[in-house]
Amino acid sequence: MPIMTDAPTAVSRPPLPHRPVPHEKTPDRPTPSNPRPHPRSMNPTVIPDLVAARVAREVGPRRPGAIYQNVDGRFEVLVLVTDPREAAQLLRRDSARWAVIVRDTLRADAQPFAVGSVWTVSDHLIREGVPTPPPARFAPAA
Repeated sequence: MPIMTDAPTAVSRPPLPHRPVPHEKTPDRPTPSNPRPHPRSMNPTVIPDLVAARVAREVGPRRPGAIYQNVDGRFEVLVLVTDPREAAQLLRRDSARWAVIVRDTLRADAQPFAVGSVWTVSDHLIREGVPTPPPARFAPAA
C-alpha cells in the first residue's frame, strides 16, 4: 500500500494525450482547399483600390498647400504621406496607413508635426491644396 507522502511514479498516471499545434494538419480536421485569411490582416496588394478609397475618405481634402481649421487650430498641410511604413514610423502607431504633416498657422513659432486624425464634419477647409497625381503602379520601361 502506497504511503501518502511518496511521490507519484510515472506508471501510476496515464500519459497525457498529444495535442496538435494550432493550424496543424490533422486527419480528423482536414485543411480546406481555400483557407480564409486572418480576419485582422489586410493585404494592400490584393485590394489596392479599396485601400486607396479608404485613405482618400479618411484624409479628405487635405493635400499639400491646403489650409484647414478645427477646434485645435488652423493648419497648413505640408506633406501627405501615404506609405504605410513611413506613416507608422511618423505617428508611432503600427496600424497607421497614412499621415499628414501640418504646421499651425496661428502660431508664429509653430513647428511641423504629423497627425493621423480622420477628416470629420468639425474640420473646415479654408484653402484647397494642389491636387496630387495618382501614384504610378509600374515603373516606365527604359
